[in-house]
Order: sequence, then structure tokens, then C-alpha cells
Amino acid sequence: MEGLTAELANVGIATLRYQFPYMQRQRRSPDPPRVLIATVRAAVAAAAEAAPDLALLAGGKSLGGRMTSHVLSEPPTSGAPASLARVRGLVFFGFPLHAPGKPGTERAEHLDQVRLPMLFLQGTRDTLADLSLMQSLCSKLGSRARLHIVDTADHSFHVLKRSGTTDADVLRNWQELPHRGRLLSKREPGFVPFHNPNDFILHRASARGGASNGVTRMHSVKRPCPEMHGNVL
Repeated sequence: MEGLTAELANVGIATLRYQFPYMQRQRRSPDPPRVLIATVRAAVAAAAEAAPDLALLAGGKSLGGRMTSHVLSEPPTSGAPASLARVRGLVFFGFPLHAPGKPGTERAEHLDQVRLPMLFLQGTRDTLADLSLMQSLCSKLGSRARLHIVDTADHSFHVLKRSGTTDADVLRNWQELPHRGRLLSKREPGFVPFHNPNDFILHRASARGGASNGVTRMHSVKRPCPEMHGNVL
């Protein structure tokens, strides 16, 4: 995901990367849903605070994207964080539609309740998302959903040599997708908080539509969250 953040910064889209507590502790089993959801909420709040002048998108890789969509599928309430209302759309880097070898769409049923534009980036070799089911799902979601298919890519977006492209090419081709997917206006700067399997680092792009000297690395951000018995990360 570090390579992707650099490519997005080149077109004026900043990113905030974060980890779930179970990954921070190097455990294999995911945290309970309430902890995952609390983490997503805290990340969106951190992004909104760090970049109040930028359009805000939410999303993530695999489980991170799915849990983000759960947060944004909840009906708005009087006590909901104001930061959630700022989210303009969702970006999924490999939506985990089902377990490997067990095709199904139960994990996506809540997407009917998401009223925001959604951009799905999926590989044709992704064992966690049968492509025909993904196409059917996006068709069902109608104008809210856009599906971008990466030929021969797996769940981690590694492509086969016979595809005639490279993993780096895939990342470069994603630069304009938030604009083409109608999540952002043409050349509008944006900010995307998404789950990353490495660390929690803020990359800030210039609000004028381009990165200043590439990518500026800022301080790590930690926000207290009582539900998680300590810091988010």
C-alpha cells in the first residue's frame, strides 16, 4: 500500500494508513466487530481533523474496506460523529466478498444501505471475490457502484507476467480512478483513510492538486478510544 499512497499523492490525493489492533499485536485472528468498527471510526475522525479542507473518501484493503462499509451503512443518528458526514464515497481495494472456495454474497448484503458512491477494484484471480458475483452485485447497486477489473490480478493485486503489465503499472493506472469513478470532481484534491497492513503514517498532498516534493511524511496519529481499552493503534 505504500506504493499506492505515493502514486495517489502524485495526483493530489493524500492518504492516512492505519492498522487494526490485532495486526498491531501480530495476531492472525481479527478483532471483534465492535473493535474493528471503532478503529474505522477513529481513523475517519483522524483524517477529518488532519485535513479539514480536503474532500474525504473512506476505504481499505480487504477486511479494512468491508468494515469501513459497515460503518457507512449505519443510518445517521443525532450522536453520530460529524466526520462520517464528510465522507464523499468508498474505495475498496479487493472487497472480500466470500471465503476462498465458498462463493456467496452474504458479506455484501449491508451495501444496500450505503447511500454513497462506491468504487470496487478487483482482480480476476481474486479467490475472495468471484468476478461474476461481483459484477452482479455492482449491477444490483446501480449507479452507486463502479467496478474496475484488473486482469490476472490476485487479492493482493499481483499480476501474471503474461498479462503484459506489472504490479507497478497497476498502481500507476489507479491514479485517476477516484476522479473517473466520480468520487471526486476532476482534479479535486482528496484524502483517503484506509487500512494498511504495515503501519499508521499520514501522507499529505498539496491542496492545490499536486504533491509537494512528492509525499510529505507527517507524524503518526493515535487517538484514544475507550471501547478498545487504550489507543486505536
